[in-house]
Amino acid sequence: MAKGPEKNTKNKALHTKLLNRKKAKIQEEKKEKALRMKALVAKMNEMNQQKNMTNLTQNNFMSFIFLSS
Repeated sequence: MAKGPEKNTKNKALHTKLLNRKKAKIQEEKKEKALRMKALVAKMNEMNQQKNMTNLTQNNFMSFIFLSS
């Protein structure tokens, strides 16, 4: 029985290698994006916390002035 032409395993192996590189690159970009977003959220939370602290101190100062008058 005739087997037919040989399979081109060299190109298939290269194609698989390239696809695996592409997948790894995409995963790495997702991880980097997640880290950037995490850092951004942490920075925003820190800024909000500082803002809340300044508002509290201003409110306490204003109430002190109001009560002492």
